[in-house]
Amino acid sequence: MQPAPFALERYFAVHEFTARYLMCSSDPESMSIADLLALEPGSADAFNTTWLGYTEYPGAPELRRELATLYESIGTEELIVHTGAQEAIFSFMNTMLKAGDHMIVHMPGYQSHYSVAQALGVHISPWMARESDGWSLDPDELETMLRPETKAVLICAPHNPTGYLPDRERFDAIVGFARKHGLWLFSDEVYRGLEHDPAHRLPAACDVYEKAISLGALSKSHGLAGLRVGWVATRDRDVLAAMSTFKDYLTICNSAPSEYLAAIAVRNTSALIERNTAIVRSNLTLLDPFFARHREILEWHRPLAGTVAFPRLTHGGAERFCADVLERTGVLLLPGTLLDHGDTHIRIGLGRRNLPDVLGILDNYLREQYR
Repeated sequence: MQPAPFALERYFAVHEFTARYLMCSSDPESMSIADLLALEPGSADAFNTTWLGYTEYPGAPELRRELATLYESIGTEELIVHTGAQEAIFSFMNTMLKAGDHMIVHMPGYQSHYSVAQALGVHISPWMARESDGWSLDPDELETMLRPETKAVLICAPHNPTGYLPDRERFDAIVGFARKHGLWLFSDEVYRGLEHDPAHRLPAACDVYEKAISLGALSKSHGLAGLRVGWVATRDRDVLAAMSTFKDYLTICNSAPSEYLAAIAVRNTSALIERNTAIVRSNLTLLDPFFARHREILEWHRPLAGTVAFPRLTHGGAERFCADVLERTGVLLLPGTLLDHGDTHIRIGLGRRNLPDVLGILDNYLREQYR
């Protein structure tokens, strides 16, 4: 198989570590190893004695025990830890789908949600979010996309890049559709926990449907992208067996230091999530008046969850706009073309502490260029 080049990652490969300011990152503010170890006194000494041999292929038992606490019905044997969410997506697509199958995919979205499957010969039906209704999904549309060869539905909730989160009624309707037709429900939940109002948090899909696969990662919810720790949780034994075997051809096992640090992070989930959502909430109080000031240039739907939003440029030209902003100010934004959504939108990140300063730079740019 030969997937199409990952447009977003190629863009970051060029700009992420050279741009002066990142205003499009989907991961929130991170921290140092010392900061993470400080959450558990005495853990630094234990970290220094971590054995650097091979680790257990499904993930360290201690880490899986901690991850299981994030779910209502998942045990340690129903989790597989991967090197980031990307490996888990790649593994699921390669083991559970084949050429000629069909999958319904929540769009716009992360490219690996569909490009990996397309490279395998899987047919994709985009399930487009409705911008006019706050980027919502209409579950009634699912029946119109169903085919005899449909094998799976893929959703991302909370959603990248829009920050949309379905309400419980719509979520239950999606689960009900998958159950009615015996489909896998691959639920990308890497932003779960970052709801701007905790009352809106949905259950993990794997807790409410036996053929659901919940994808998690420490990159987004916990702000620890450098650990490269992701996982899947599912009660589907066939999926667990197939993905476990396939991992032998990928990373085999995970980094021992990363797994040790990841266990600390998961034990301190509440503190880390509160830290990250506090940053987002604070930044939203600045973004509301910013978009009000520039409503003739930018339109947005205020996100409900996560660390990203997807405003529309009223006059289009997102690629040209982002290139000019970068050249003139050093601020990196992400054009919607990199998310297969045309040249009309940009993705912005909400989770970094320096957003107030960067927003001021962008504010000045817009005042100067659109007087």
